[in-house]
Amino acid sequence: MTDILLSVALIGVLGVGAQWLAWRFNLPGIVLMSAAGLVAGPGLQVLTPEATFGEFYRPAISLAVAVILFEGGLSLNFAEIRGVSRGVLRLVFPGVPIAWALGAVAAIHIAGLEPTVGLLFSGLLIVTGPTVIIPLLRQSKLDARPSALLKWEGIINDPVGALLAVVVFELAIAAGGGHGSTGELVASFVLGSALAVAMGWFLGSGIAALFQRGLAPEYLKAPILLAAVIAIFVAANQLQEEGGLIAVTAVGVRLGNAGLASIADLRRFKETVTILLVSGVFVMLTANLSRDTLGLLDWRAAAFVGAMLFIVRPVAVLISMFASDARWNERALLAWIAPRGIVAVAVSEFFAGKLVEAGYEDGALLVPLAFAIVFATVVLHGFSIAPLAKALGLAHKGRPGVLIVGASPFSAALAKKLKEMGETVLIADASWRRLRAARLADVPVYYGEILSEATEHHVEFNRYGVVLALGANEAHNALVATDLAPELGRAKVYQLSSRAADDEDRRAVSRTLQGRSFVRAGLGYDDLMRRHYDGWVFQRTKLSEAFGAEAFRKSLPKDAFLVGVVKKSGELAFEGEGSKTELGVGDTALVYTPAPEPTRKEPKPDAQSEQPEAGA
Repeated sequence: MTDILLSVALIGVLGVGAQWLAWRFNLPGIVLMSAAGLVAGPGLQVLTPEATFGEFYRPAISLAVAVILFEGGLSLNFAEIRGVSRGVLRLVFPGVPIAWALGAVAAIHIAGLEPTVGLLFSGLLIVTGPTVIIPLLRQSKLDARPSALLKWEGIINDPVGALLAVVVFELAIAAGGGHGSTGELVASFVLGSALAVAMGWFLGSGIAALFQRGLAPEYLKAPILLAAVIAIFVAANQLQEEGGLIAVTAVGVRLGNAGLASIADLRRFKETVTILLVSGVFVMLTANLSRDTLGLLDWRAAAFVGAMLFIVRPVAVLISMFASDARWNERALLAWIAPRGIVAVAVSEFFAGKLVEAGYEDGALLVPLAFAIVFATVVLHGFSIAPLAKALGLAHKGRPGVLIVGASPFSAALAKKLKEMGETVLIADASWRRLRAARLADVPVYYGEILSEATEHHVEFNRYGVVLALGANEAHNALVATDLAPELGRAKVYQLSSRAADDEDRRAVSRTLQGRSFVRAGLGYDDLMRRHYDGWVFQRTKLSEAFGAEAFRKSLPKDAFLVGVVKKSGELAFEGEGSKTELGVGDTALVYTPAPEPTRKEPKPDAQSEQPEAGA
């Protein structure tokens, strides 16, 4: 028991620690997780998962993969596939058969696998799992269209690859004296897969109806989902080997498109669970490798990996996407980016033992070859996706910009100054009238409600690294902060708040629901508008050795305040509640200050606190 607890603790620390380091230094997380497992397992031999957990090891891996695929399905919205449906279908058919056939040729003639083992293994390698794709998309800030193509391909192909391996294995067993003809096995496979989809879709519809009718309390929704996913996975596997992967994916897709009011909270819970599971599973799988297993890799394995990277994937994508509506740069990116993930490794490990038991000695090569493919693709694709996407014009080349929610003369003036400083900026508001000042200042605007689902298809959120909620309605500002903070991080989401830090105003939104106060707590919309019509202006000052931070702060007028700073490195940081921006030589400070000779402006309707118009 002590060994098990120590192993669980070590897996958790290594997995989550690797994820944190990946975030901190902007590295592919799966690379660090795999490295951590290799060091702890075959390297130092302090972690031996299969020996420690015994008969629970493989079932635990299978359940974790099921939950991971469910979370991936939950994130797929049919509205997202608009405009890319033809491309996704081509990547699945004829993309999957082409990749399977070419991969089999490489596995048999380059890696030297027996034909049966090569066919099975090439089926597993068509997968481009969401556990790897989604973090890479988040890291690379890829445009919406190629991002959707890669994400949908990964979710759909994961269970398909596992099922192709099942078909080959069953056919191999039948050829070796098992029961059932080839036609019967194929019919059984098709029927079992269809039943798995139907079971998953039916369960997802039932859960959606349960939640929509208020028959489940909020605190039980996430546990109900988790229990249902495990149950349907086990039930579907009884009908068709690995059919549970299809069933849980179907459940996720059905719920993700059911229009549930609580879907955002459920997605965040599942994302948290998935991050923990991905961390644990990758550490366990890599730590479970032995030195003898790694020693099976030779020059043929290296040549096979090279063929999969530089021949099989590019050829399969270019043929399947021929004459499609995908642009040439999108095809080029798809032809290169195809990282493999947990499903390929986990299912390879599942079939390796069964193949060896059935008399196929080459089955022992599946696990090391799978890890070689996963590690090579994740390292090469993880480090190359961002620069390649930028070079192809499929990602924002500049620094992450600023999204300002709430149009006013003040926010228009701020946006104009940020634009002059070379920053990417966008002002969003549901009122065309309030956007007038921004339009006159030649600032990019978005006319629409930023929290609408439709907005996701019109605003490239991945181009922005900071959100400023500067509208007149502080409740709406808080809602914007609550909705966008999970994706960007609360440290990057600011809002106006006229409520002081120690003020307990029963009319104000709870501070736990708000973002960081813009500049400082207690500085509200009316305060800023009053300053605007008193003639206040934005000024920028670059600090130098002769005019440093201390001299700069002393030079500021009494009421002026620092809004933000562009660091020497190019990073943009805003002043917020509870933080004091550090200034250094080479930094450019942005200050809001009274004009040297202030001229009183006549107040306009925009100077008054406005509630968003109906529909905002």
